[in-house]
Amino acid sequence: MPERCSEKKSLLGLTLPQLQEVVTGLGLPKFTATQIAGWLYQKRATSIDEMTNISLKGREALSKEYVTGRKKPVKASRSKDGTVKYLFEIEDNKFVESVYIPEEDRATLCISSQIGCQMNCEFCATGKQGFKGNLTSGQILNQIFETEKFDTLTNIVYMGMGEPLNNTDEVLRSIEIITANYGLAWSPKRITLSTVGILPGLERFLQESKCNLAISLHFPYSEVRAAYMPAEKAYPLSDVLSLVKQYDWSGQRRISFEYTMFDGVNDSISDADHLAKMIKGIPCRVNLIPYHSIPDVKVLPSKAETMTEFMRRLEKYNITTTIRRSRGQDIEAACGMLSKIKALL
Repeated sequence: MPERCSEKKSLLGLTLPQLQEVVTGLGLPKFTATQIAGWLYQKRATSIDEMTNISLKGREALSKEYVTGRKKPVKASRSKDGTVKYLFEIEDNKFVESVYIPEEDRATLCISSQIGCQMNCEFCATGKQGFKGNLTSGQILNQIFETEKFDTLTNIVYMGMGEPLNNTDEVLRSIEIITANYGLAWSPKRITLSTVGILPGLERFLQESKCNLAISLHFPYSEVRAAYMPAEKAYPLSDVLSLVKQYDWSGQRRISFEYTMFDGVNDSISDADHLAKMIKGIPCRVNLIPYHSIPDVKVLPSKAETMTEFMRRLEKYNITTTIRRSRGQDIEAACGMLSKIKALL
């Protein structure tokens, strides 16, 4: 039976200790929290009625105040390359998108952490729509659970709408549930978080999780980066790299640098040389990303041959470098293109 969500709180997104507080408050046995977690995260129940190993009285008590919090997407757009973009309504006329990207040996889900984005990077469609609010851990997890090919997922990336480390509490809570034994029990190495480098959140992420990190670097010179990425003024890349270099990247946890390439702006051989100097000593990968043009932004994408030359230059410094293949461009699902405004058209 479908749940009626009005005025009721969501169970999805609550950690085991939080679920223990819920059941204690309702006068239910403490072990009920473990049962609820099993139904939510392992059996992926969509209603409290399904939780049949909880007493009828217990389910009735839960149902008076709570719903599971599952919510189906309002739209799914399918690309000719197999990519699927999902549109979720968070509140009245507030939406986020996630993107399912299948490949031969893996299937990645790119999820959102905010409604819009505060970063206002010049080349990103999401930033152009402004910031409308943070997602709860339940709303973050719902994007995963409502992916129709959930069972095929091998990787999750926090690279959708929003800056994850401007919503650190909820993002870290969602990561805990994905990786905890009472949750999905995923290895942290299957999860990557992308950030422009919000230092307070980045320090917490590095200390409180073992997930992979992707730094949205894009420009090797501070003054140029600041012109396109306002976050550079508050959190200079030099400070971000100083923090990153304090951690050990020689084990299973990986770090990568995202580098979107713009014609005549950041794609010269000297840019490659300076980038190599900046990240020297960090065992990392550089992902070169083709720019996807958006309206009212004058920069142009780098030519394919320029990107190849840039990659080869970095490889001379023994830096593992790849050129990311664009996926889902025909449904506005490629990097930097997520925008609920386009999705509704």
